[in-house]
Amino acid sequence: MARYVTIKENRDFSRIYRRGKSFVSPVLVTYVVKSRGDKPRYGITTGKKIGNAVTRSRARRVIRAAYDALYPQLRPGYDLIFVARGKTPHVKSTVVQKAMRQQLQQAGVLRLNSGEVS
Repeated sequence: MARYVTIKENRDFSRIYRRGKSFVSPVLVTYVVKSRGDKPRYGITTGKKIGNAVTRSRARRVIRAAYDALYPQLRPGYDLIFVARGKTPHVKSTVVQKAMRQQLQQAGVLRLNSGEVS
């Protein structure tokens, strides 16, 4: 069984865009909505405004690397969509990870570590 569950259906993307709460930063936009699943699901969107195919692929790789690092801390039962912005392909995954962590904390999707206070 796959470790990550991805969102691929257009109707799922549309539902999350419509019902989800969005969090914005200069490098990433995150949409979050509660779901009934037992694992977090995610999808990545990169529009043509980002650049050519190579640039869009880099943006997706950077977002995926940031998601991989944060995956163990995610609570189950959420659908997430990450939308690349113009700066995304030009920064390192650590910058995107920092923005993603902040947005997911605001959304209440991250588990708190034992040393953190809510």
